[in-house]
Amino acid sequence: MRLDHATWPEVEAYLADHDGIILPVGSTEQHGPMGLIGTDATCARTIAEAAAEIVATFVAPTLAYTPAPFNTGFPGTVSISEQLFADLFAEIVSGLQAQGFRRVYVLNAHGANLAPMRHVARSLDTVHIRSWWEFDEVNALRQSFFGQWEGMHATPAEISITQFLGRRVAPGAAATPPRLLTAEDIASRAGDRHGPPDLHRREFPDGRVGSHSALATPEYGAQLLQAAARGVAADYQALVSAPRT
Repeated sequence: MRLDHATWPEVEAYLADHDGIILPVGSTEQHGPMGLIGTDATCARTIAEAAAEIVATFVAPTLAYTPAPFNTGFPGTVSISEQLFADLFAEIVSGLQAQGFRRVYVLNAHGANLAPMRHVARSLDTVHIRSWWEFDEVNALRQSFFGQWEGMHATPAEISITQFLGRRVAPGAAATPPRLLTAEDIASRAGDRHGPPDLHRREFPDGRVGSHSALATPEYGAQLLQAAARGVAADYQALVSAPRT
């Protein structure tokens, strides 16, 4: 159930017996030559909606403007500062909780969001943050489908999900694999620490970061979406079932 598609009486009736909601958080940034600018926001929203169908809860409007400064060298990326994002995130969560959604489950789809959200969540009550790729079933599928070519950005997993949902862009030059990342690359770039935009584009000129996007298929996307939805649904249910402290 999307909050923005509900009426206030419907929300009031829900809040009489429930206090949970899912907040999807993505980004607006390049995802390589065959990935959509809205990939992260789309993945977060659609997985949240699929999970919400399982557990009969509300999904808040997606927060899609987030920090992605390293990708601003690619046309289409819109990045906001970490401080502005943290302030906006805090306002949104506080606003939801003030309305009665006391337990906010944040479904993330962009690595650079995590540090500022976790910092904010420490000062808020009952905010649970998970990224859609964290679940065991999802990771098993990613490894099975793509192995080392999942990479770090413009991944075939996330592009598979957007392909399943609609648009499929021909690989073109992305049919050629990118530079394979080393363990040192992955460790140094964890949390989307990709450096300044001009350097990032020189190092990864087509926007892919160790990810062979052309391995994506809609069929893989369907399986990944459903696995992530199951993981989120179970995780959300544990959150709302636990006694509040």
